[in-house]
Amino acid sequence: MAALELKPPSLELLPGFVEALRRGWSRDNVGLEKTIASDLRRIDEDAAAFVASLDDVEARGAPIELPDGTMARRLPGYNRWLWDGEFCGSIGLRWEPGTSLLPEHVFGHVGYAVVPWKRGRGYASEAVRQLLPECRAQGLTYVELTTDPDNIPSQRVIRNNGGALVEAFEMPKAYGEGQKLRYRIAL
Repeated sequence: MAALELKPPSLELLPGFVEALRRGWSRDNVGLEKTIASDLRRIDEDAAAFVASLDDVEARGAPIELPDGTMARRLPGYNRWLWDGEFCGSIGLRWEPGTSLLPEHVFGHVGYAVVPWKRGRGYASEAVRQLLPECRAQGLTYVELTTDPDNIPSQRVIRNNGGALVEAFEMPKAYGEGQKLRYRIAL
C-alpha cells in the first residue's frame, strides 16, 4: 500500500476531486447525486470559495438546510482529502464545541468516502486512524460514526479503529428512513 496522507483541500489538489465527482463519487453518501451536482456547481462558480468552505473550524459558514427544509446552525468542522500520490477520497470531522455530544440531527462526528477505484486497500481504516489524534485535540472524549447494517467494509473500518457498536436505530423519515448502526470510538 502506498503511504496515505490526509491533506487539507487545496486548489492544487482540486482537479483530482473534480475528476472523482465526474466519475460518480461523492464525499456524502446521503443525497449522492444532489451533492455531486452542488459541488460541481459551486466549484464552477468559485473554486477558491468552495475549497475554503471545506475547512470551517469556527463554523462561520451559512446554516445547514436539513432534509425537511428547516435550517440548523453549522457545526465546526473540516475535511481532509485522502492522497496516495493522487486523490483517493475524503474524511471529515465535525463537533459541538465543549462536548462530545452531537445535536440530534447530526448522526456522527466522522464521515469518510473512498473512491471506488481505490477501495480494498485499507485507506479508510488508515484515514480514520490518522484523524483520531485530531479528534482528541478538539477535546472530544469519543467520536461516533454511523453506517448501514449491510455495509460490512465500513463496520470493519470502525472496528479496526477500536469502535464498539452502541445501537441500531431507525433514521428519521426526513433522512431517508431505514436502520443504521451507531458506533463509538473512545479517545
